[in-house]
Amino acid sequence: QVQLVESGGGLVQAGGSLRPSCAASGRTFSAYTMGWFRQAPGKEREFVARIRWSGDSTYYRDSVKGRFTISKDNAKNTVYLQMNSLKPEDTAVYYCAASRRLRPTKNEYDYWGQGTQVTVSS
Repeated sequence: QVQLVESGGGLVQAGGSLRPSCAASGRTFSAYTMGWFRQAPGKEREFVARIRWSGDSTYYRDSVKGRFTISKDNAKNTVYLQMNSLKPEDTAVYYCAASRRLRPTKNEYDYWGQGTQVTVSS
């Protein structure tokens, strides 16, 4: 049974940092793409960043480039999202997801976590 479990969200002031993590279990993810998404109240879920388990290929949405860094620890089967210089508009529930595709669209992820809340106060 595949499980993606996020943790590490929280409340932080603007300009601060958080590092949510996503622990993956239940299968071998070496051929998967791992993504982070977020959903703010009243808005659609949006892509944030993605990384391949094999290699270090990464991709980010424009609004987080230079502030967020996605990384992985293969030994721990865990993906991280280092978030620096946080802004109130980054407030959302952050979700981890896994896809068998190389460059998946939002609808092409096969597994999702339950989400972790990130709140940035001004």
